[in-house]
Amino acid sequence: MAIDCLVLGAGQEVGKSCVVVSINGKRIMFDCGMHMGYTDSRRYPDFSLISKTGDFDNALTCVIVTHFHLDHIGALPYFTEVCGYKGPIYMTYPTKALAPLMLEDYRKNMDRRGEGEQFTAEHIAECMKKVIPVDLKQTVQVDKDLQIRAYYAGHVIGAAMFYAKVGDAAMVYTGDYNMTPDRHLGAAQIDRLQLDLLITESTYATTIRDSRYGREREFLKAVHNCVAAGGKVLIPTFALGRAQELCILLEDYWERMNLKIPIYFSAGLTIQANMYYKMLINWTSQKIKETYATRNAFDFKNGTNLAEIMINGFHQFTYFLDPAIAKFLLLRIRNFDRSMINAPGPCVLFATPGMIVGGFSLEVFMQWAPSENNLVTLPGYCVAGTIGHKLMSGKPTKIDLDKDTQIDVRCQIHQLSFSPHTDAKGIMDLVKFLSPKHAILVHGEKPKMATLKERIQSELGIQCYCPANNETVTIPSTHYVKADASDTFIRSCLNPNFKFSTCSSVDKSYLDSNGSKAISRLSVSDDRVSEGILVVGKGKKAKVIHQDELLNTFGEKKHEIQFAYCFPMHMNRTENIPSASDLLCSLDRCTLISRLSTILSNELSEGNILDLGEQLQVESFRASVCLSDNCPHRLSGSFQNNSESVFFCCCWAVADEKLAWKIISIMKGSTLQTT
Repeated sequence: MAIDCLVLGAGQEVGKSCVVVSINGKRIMFDCGMHMGYTDSRRYPDFSLISKTGDFDNALTCVIVTHFHLDHIGALPYFTEVCGYKGPIYMTYPTKALAPLMLEDYRKNMDRRGEGEQFTAEHIAECMKKVIPVDLKQTVQVDKDLQIRAYYAGHVIGAAMFYAKVGDAAMVYTGDYNMTPDRHLGAAQIDRLQLDLLITESTYATTIRDSRYGREREFLKAVHNCVAAGGKVLIPTFALGRAQELCILLEDYWERMNLKIPIYFSAGLTIQANMYYKMLINWTSQKIKETYATRNAFDFKNGTNLAEIMINGFHQFTYFLDPAIAKFLLLRIRNFDRSMINAPGPCVLFATPGMIVGGFSLEVFMQWAPSENNLVTLPGYCVAGTIGHKLMSGKPTKIDLDKDTQIDVRCQIHQLSFSPHTDAKGIMDLVKFLSPKHAILVHGEKPKMATLKERIQSELGIQCYCPANNETVTIPSTHYVKADASDTFIRSCLNPNFKFSTCSSVDKSYLDSNGSKAISRLSVSDDRVSEGILVVGKGKKAKVIHQDELLNTFGEKKHEIQFAYCFPMHMNRTENIPSASDLLCSLDRCTLISRLSTILSNELSEGNILDLGEQLQVESFRASVCLSDNCPHRLSGSFQNNSESVFFCCCWAVADEKLAWKIISIMKGSTLQTT
């Protein structure tokens, strides 16, 4: 069996995440995002590659969305309500609650830009009706074969990694995640799992971020310097995630420095998102949860004033609403509207959307960019093609918005990595922890992905891939077979099978005129079989048998190949023993074998040397004194019978050929003592 991964988005790029995985007969779409840098057909994944006929209900088992960012969910209403997918969609409870806010805000921005409506407010509402919310670590049985489970991913509230298992094959799709905690969210958490495949984001594939506190100090210094000089600070950010993180940071700094300069949220989206964040306090970091009893971290004293908040669909949450949340409705806040853009005096404004791709953040940028006193700080990753990316790529003096509009850029540009994505160390840590058989990198830049791929393969020994959009990667999957076990195999595993033999070793503490003395020692071995042989019969029934049963099972006879070699070994001849024949008369073969054993014990560091009387054995290698002048294993004419040598006939199995020639080399280079 194999796992096929069709990458429809985020292949060697950041944007429109969408991966369709076929695993043991089930087909899952992970994420359904849009590309923030395009307004043409490249905005959405090419759904025709899933089904040429448009029959997506039969082509897909389910859709899983990891979090509410538009590059992961932006195409979902289009796919369900325009393309016609009506099957199940899974996401966490917070993602289901917050996704409509993001989608509706994006829809309104499309209308303002005159791009043409891709989906309507009704489409968003109908799409959300198809969603089945899940809790963290809740095992969901999609059908009788497919089960899924969500794990905490950090990144943004409600973000989850998803585990999917069909039969014996298992995989994890991470979506976006963060391996280090920040001020309002914890670090990603996942069980140690046995995986065939891990599909992981790689946004910061080669980046190792410095201390969070150092980045925070740099950010606060830049903002404070700007407002102290009377300037305005624009922080373009998505309503959910970095806005809450940076608001907590600024709120704390404003209180410590006793600053009275206002901090604004644009329109009502972030305000509404803050309300949801307060209700979903259980999804935040441990520090936020611990201080929740005395103060909710999302009650921003220096923030905007809220007139009305609509809360829909929270009856399905298991999280209770604490009375302290009601305090939020009474805060001293003013709505920031367009009439305040050119108002005098310093301020800090969080404006959506992030990356300055349109909407209110673009409107404010066009007004504030020409002033040198103002500051635009970009706290996260910006996709290629956006104004944010152009600002991060250098300091342009002019930006062409379209053929008729040019923006004069004189303001200060400040770039900081407050991105909620994990860095290269975090990715490597996760891959090492899960140790999948295969890994696929998505959601990253091609050159950096290639570097990370090499690291994963060289340092972790895991096969890694980084496919482009619309490419398919096929990997093998795990398939377990239920097998019977033969009685012989079971007995061989359970019962001791001791073998006793005598081996020679040299006692160097005892020396006489003849040198070291060989001492016989008892050797004990246990040859129980720990691995059997899997046999699958014609009926496809599997059975594990003992190795000795294999030939009998197939009605075959045992065949073994052995090598043999007869050669002379030099001996130390004395005056009163004139020839080898006289030596063999005065010394029996057992004595010669014993002295050969002594030589090998001194020279050979491997193998178990056994003195068997008239024969010496090391593993399958056997050596004995040869008395035949016509031995078939002796190369004719290659050796001369002389008075200073004695022939040994040796044989061995193929498996010990290297050992055999090592022993022969020792014997040829040694001399037998005759006294």
